[in-house]
Amino acid sequence: MKLSTFFTEKVWTGKGLFARLLWPVSLLSELWLWVQNDLYRRGKRQSVRLPIPVLVVGNVLVGGTGKTPVVISLIHHFQHLGMQVGVIARAYGSTDESVREVMWENSAELSGDEALLIKRRCQVPVFVGRQRAQAALALLHAYPSTQLIISDDGLQHRALHHDLAVCVFDDRGLGNGWLLPAGPMREQWPRRLQPGVKQYLLHTANHAFQQSLPVKRYLSTMAVNGLGEQRPLASWAGQPVQALAAIARPDIFFKALQHVGLNLVKTFPLADHAPLADWRAVDGLPVFCTEKDAVKLWPCLPQAWAVPLVCELPGTLLDAIAAEVQQLSFKYGQQTD
Repeated sequence: MKLSTFFTEKVWTGKGLFARLLWPVSLLSELWLWVQNDLYRRGKRQSVRLPIPVLVVGNVLVGGTGKTPVVISLIHHFQHLGMQVGVIARAYGSTDESVREVMWENSAELSGDEALLIKRRCQVPVFVGRQRAQAALALLHAYPSTQLIISDDGLQHRALHHDLAVCVFDDRGLGNGWLLPAGPMREQWPRRLQPGVKQYLLHTANHAFQQSLPVKRYLSTMAVNGLGEQRPLASWAGQPVQALAAIARPDIFFKALQHVGLNLVKTFPLADHAPLADWRAVDGLPVFCTEKDAVKLWPCLPQAWAVPLVCELPGTLLDAIAAEVQQLSFKYGQQTD
């Protein structure tokens, strides 16, 4: 069993022996968070405030909860409303964490797989960097007509002030409720929101967390490959195929493929953001992967089939966020006249 799987499935689901042994270390995590928050509270550190609204999509648990598909859905919604949207993110999977713009032709090794996926799916300015505040400022400098910045992850990044937060949960809820490393939590719950920050809760799995709203997610009926071809997913029903997934929970993708009738004779569950340049397929079997994996796999295996994930957000959530963004835009517009 992989170490990450051991923690996710064995340690962080309860308060057993291993979790209790690590609990004293979690107290250090709590102290570190308190010190960081106190520095901002006393004005020793200042959060960068942008002249436009900032919306952060993230989670309080380590591991994927389905944030990036939510980000993509929000981008499409605001594009439909006619707004100019920009995105900031960390270049996960890249060794270079300097601030830079993600370009269509970039490799995932340079820009990060999730950021490159957002760029190609949404055609919006995307800037990456460890320092999110600097990434946001660089984006605004390059694209001054931007009206809304969406941050893919970064709920715990205090250096950049955010106005709106979408916190995404899966079936784990809060796990055992303890901070890292005894538990899966990045920060305490409920979160300590800054004055004026509006927070919304979503869940991407079967069970709601507190008052979270459901996200409807399902595989597209069409698969696409790196050669520009499309094919109905149902055309492979019953045929032996193979699939890989370098995401936080690969089993969810594999089960979804099986649910639509694909016969997965070989699966490759890989670590989240794992590089794929050296991955080798089983000869003779069609290869299926997620869109996130495709940006890394297509340069060396363009015939691999990516299956897009359709993510539908609740209309009540979209209406509420749009109304908040409109009010914030008016507020910031008054400040910058």
